[in-house]
Amino acid sequence: MNMSNSTVQLHIDGHQVEVAAGTTILDAAKQAGVQVPTLCHHQNLSPTASCGVCIVEIEGSPALKRACCTPVEPGQKITTNSQQLRGLRKSLVELILSNHAVECPTCASNGKCELQDLANSMGVEFDRFEKVVDKRPNDTTSVSISREPNKCIACGRCVTVCNEIQTVNAITMSDRGFDVAVGTFFNEGLGNSSCVNCGQCTVFCPTGALRERSETDSVWNAILDPKKVVVVQEAPAIRVSLAEEFGLDMGEVTVGKMYAALKRLGFDYVFDTNFTADLTILEEGTELIDRVKTGGKLPLITSCSPGWIKFMETYFPDFGEYTSTCKSPQQMFGALVKTYFAKERGIDPADVVSVSIMPCTAKKFEARRPEMRDSGFQDVDYVLTTRELVRMIKEARLDFKNLPEESATDIMGAYTGAATIFGATGGVMEAAIRSAYYLLVGQSLANLDVKIVRGMEGIKEGTLSIPSKELGTLDVKVAVAHGLGNARKLLDKVRRQIAETGKSEYAFIEIMACPGGCVGGGGQPYGCTIADRARRGEGLYREDAGMAKRQSHENPEVARIYKEFLTSPGSEKSHQLLHTCYWERSIQSGSCLELKTHKHAASHAH
Repeated sequence: MNMSNSTVQLHIDGHQVEVAAGTTILDAAKQAGVQVPTLCHHQNLSPTASCGVCIVEIEGSPALKRACCTPVEPGQKITTNSQQLRGLRKSLVELILSNHAVECPTCASNGKCELQDLANSMGVEFDRFEKVVDKRPNDTTSVSISREPNKCIACGRCVTVCNEIQTVNAITMSDRGFDVAVGTFFNEGLGNSSCVNCGQCTVFCPTGALRERSETDSVWNAILDPKKVVVVQEAPAIRVSLAEEFGLDMGEVTVGKMYAALKRLGFDYVFDTNFTADLTILEEGTELIDRVKTGGKLPLITSCSPGWIKFMETYFPDFGEYTSTCKSPQQMFGALVKTYFAKERGIDPADVVSVSIMPCTAKKFEARRPEMRDSGFQDVDYVLTTRELVRMIKEARLDFKNLPEESATDIMGAYTGAATIFGATGGVMEAAIRSAYYLLVGQSLANLDVKIVRGMEGIKEGTLSIPSKELGTLDVKVAVAHGLGNARKLLDKVRRQIAETGKSEYAFIEIMACPGGCVGGGGQPYGCTIADRARRGEGLYREDAGMAKRQSHENPEVARIYKEFLTSPGSEKSHQLLHTCYWERSIQSGSCLELKTHKHAASHAH
């Protein structure tokens, strides 16, 4: 085997390996077919090297090295499994458990906990070291995320994703050594911090110390109350994330089984958030075209992601006037359930309990925003994450994998392929382009697959030429960002452009708070990687490609609701129910300082 300048040859457990220069010992071992145990490490985050479980021996080195952060060197002879290493690793895990609230049977991450898996694989003894758990109160200040410090192992993943990937800086490490702990600004709690409720900390947490605020008991109580009419909607991403939890292939679309499970759980009406995703495109597309025609504020920035909206209100409040006033599909649906649907079915809206199933913890916060009461009630009563729905299905002992396919309820259940791809980064943009092109040109795009906005690149951009009869040929530049760190980079660029030239090069921007879009949301199954998120997105694109109707304006139920209730996109009724306003927030506490932007003048005052 010849070694080039860009590769390194070494031996791992007696086997010769050649890897790229700069590769860590951990990754080199993987390439050699050796799995070095880890706990604090995550392949999509920079290493914190805090736990020490991945220690290895290097011949000639007096000290053990942490494989996650130590680069390989030419000629090294590395041992990953020896009597010394086995004993030390086992002791490290036992020490971690001595300061850990071991509540596995009742823990939300039971069966998905990396500490649990590691302890089981190593055969650790839970009582070898005296228990020294420093009892600290749970942080319940946030409506979206619960923090249980006694389950925290100080791995630092949540801090890394919050600070480096999302650039929110709501979580930090305090103290040193055995006293090290994860906390918030002045230990005031997540609900009183700059947290935007994106929940990426919960996805990356290996032990369940961070989780969603569960509302399953409230939903069960509503379902079992004969006086209540309980309706449910499910976001596009749910249909491709349930599969992996029930023995099906990752990314497999499970729409019919999802509807069947929800009916068996006892929901009275099973709708689909995809319906209002199509509605969102009609409202948002109309808003974009109006701004283009009248010389309004551009770029128009999408408003579907509540984590991004709170991030904007906190860090970029000057972009409030550039952000679409459209509510998210969840909130549009909630407003219509207690108005249009209740009227159609002759139900007292006071008896309607509106539940949404979301891949997102920020949706819990969004549902409780004070302005989200345009129906005269709280538009969405309860928000369940994917993880909560999975627990409900298991609690009800449903054989999800073998459930027969069923359909959603009519009126607000139909959707197009454009709505389905809302769950993937770039999907809202692609859906909007399809319908905006049709509304401007009078005919559909020759190829509905808008590839320039697809993929997992952090920031994507491209230019479309639209031959409008009214405005001539328009060269429309668009951009897509996913993950708030990428959003920050893009908006800093736009801010500079506006300051220097008075305008931005972009006409339309999509921002999703979570890497990968909603398929990677903070309420999705534990332990997903960027590659997992991509596979879920591919599932959504497959469903879109196989649908007869792939453009939002083709949805017959959307046409019906405009004809019978809303009148037209952008109408006074639409603005009253489907549009919203934004607030400027304090970076330190997240509290509202002032009303920053308002609904269209046609809407009622808040």
